[in-house]
Amino acid sequence: MRDGDLAIEALEEGHRDALKDACARDPAIWDIYSISYDPERFDASFDLLRSRPNWQAFAILLGGEVVGMSAYIGIERDRGVLEIGNTYYVPRLRGTGFNRRVKDLMMRRVIECGFRRIEFRVDARNERSQAAMAKIGGVREGVLRADRITWTGHVRDTVLFSILADEWRAR
Repeated sequence: MRDGDLAIEALEEGHRDALKDACARDPAIWDIYSISYDPERFDASFDLLRSRPNWQAFAILLGGEVVGMSAYIGIERDRGVLEIGNTYYVPRLRGTGFNRRVKDLMMRRVIECGFRRIEFRVDARNERSQAAMAKIGGVREGVLRADRITWTGHVRDTVLFSILADEWRAR
């Protein structure tokens, strides 16, 4: 997937070192992620990300530089549903509109492939990501209480957002 200087590529072994460097630029952020990509845990998390069934992970590049990652999660082609998540951007790109560019490309691709519902699951503590989901048109559907246990042992409440294909097309 491409849009000018933005490229979203299938995550491959060749992205490992550059993504590890990008993820190390904000070590404090991993406390509000369910999985840590901090330098100490990066390699195991990267390997797990690439091996998950029903997931498609991506490296996000800007001007040829790896600046983050995202994934299609829980791909259920029969139902026409998937989640976009496991998203991280280097700090300098947050709040710049970059997230919208990335999510628009990713949503366009799956809608063109026939998916009808796209979900986003956000840690209830992550107010910035919740605001970003609302900004791109995500509808807040509710909170999944005590939904998962994060890598820190925190029992996380998850805020569920979705965008339907017809809603995305209408905007």
